[in-house]
Amino acid sequence: MLDRYRAPAWLPGGHAQTIWPALVSRRFSGAAPRYVRERWSTPDGDFVDVDIQRATSDDARWLVMFHGLEGSSRSAYAEGFAREAAKAGWHFAVPHFRGCSGQINLAPRAYHSGDYQEIGWILERVRSRADAPVVAAGVSLGGNALLRWAEEAGAAAAHTACAVAAVCSPVDLTAGGHAMGRGFNRHVYTRMFLYTMKPRALAKWAQHPGLFDRERLVAARDLYEFDDVFTAPLHGFRNTEDYWARASAKPHLHAIRVPALVLNARNDPFVPAGSLPGAHEAGAFVTLWQPGQGGHVGFPAGAPPGHVQAMPREVLAWLRAHT
Repeated sequence: MLDRYRAPAWLPGGHAQTIWPALVSRRFSGAAPRYVRERWSTPDGDFVDVDIQRATSDDARWLVMFHGLEGSSRSAYAEGFAREAAKAGWHFAVPHFRGCSGQINLAPRAYHSGDYQEIGWILERVRSRADAPVVAAGVSLGGNALLRWAEEAGAAAAHTACAVAAVCSPVDLTAGGHAMGRGFNRHVYTRMFLYTMKPRALAKWAQHPGLFDRERLVAARDLYEFDDVFTAPLHGFRNTEDYWARASAKPHLHAIRVPALVLNARNDPFVPAGSLPGAHEAGAFVTLWQPGQGGHVGFPAGAPPGHVQAMPREVLAWLRAHT
C-alpha cells in the first residue's frame, strides 16, 4: 500500500525520487500506449484535445486522468496509468489542458490549478458516452483542480464520477508556490517549467496582442511572477495571492461528498510536508495517504533503473474499490 511506501535504498531523497523516475525509470512493460486523439469543441468556442486508449469492451469502466503543470498524455505518470488501465480492461482518457496538446488554443486563456469548471465539463462529456462507471485521477496541478471540482459539485459529483484521486497535488498553493521559488527548486524545477511556459504565453500574446504585460512576463523569474502577470489576470483573479488562495483545494476538503484519495509524499520537494492536510481537515469522504517517501509523482520501485508502476497500480486499486 502506498500509504506505507518506502523507496528503494539505491534512490534516497525527495529530489532523486522525483527526477529519476521522470527521466530514467521504466514507465511500462511491453508496447507503449496507443492513443486515439479526439478534439472536443468547448462552450466558449475553443477546443480541448483528448487522447483516448480504448478498452476491448465498449461497456468497460472509464479512467480519466488530468495531467500536471506542462504535462501531457506522454508524461511518465500518464503512460504508467495507461498501462494499468489497459491491464484492468478500462478505457483511459487524458484530456489536455488548453495549450498542452502541442497546438495553441484559440481563446484568450490557458489553464490553472483551480480550473474546476473545465474539469466538470470534461467529466460530464465522458459520462455522457460511458456505459459503465467513471473514475478520475489528477496529478499535481490536475489533482488540485479535480478536488476543487469535487468540492464545488458537492453531492452532485457522484452522478458524474464515482471516485476521484489526487496525486502529489499542491492543495495549499501558497505554500507550494513559495517553495518552488526557493533554492534548488527555483534553480532547477522552476527554470524547467518556465522554459516551456514562457514561449506558450508569448504565443498567446501574439495571438491576442495586448492580452497582458509582455515585458513583465519576459522578466518573470519564478512562478509567483509568472502567475501575477499571466495566469491570475487571464482567469479572473486579482493577482497571485488571490489566485493561490481561491484555487487551493485544502480549505474546502470537508465539502467533498464523493470518495476521494489525496496522496502526498512527505518528502515531495514541490509540496512542503507542513502544508499537507490533517485528518481533521479532510472530512468523512476523503482518504489521506502521506508516506514519508516518494518524491513528486515518483514512487519508484524495483532494482535499477526501477519502474513507476507502483503509484498508478495502487491508485487504480483504490479507485476500483471505491467505485
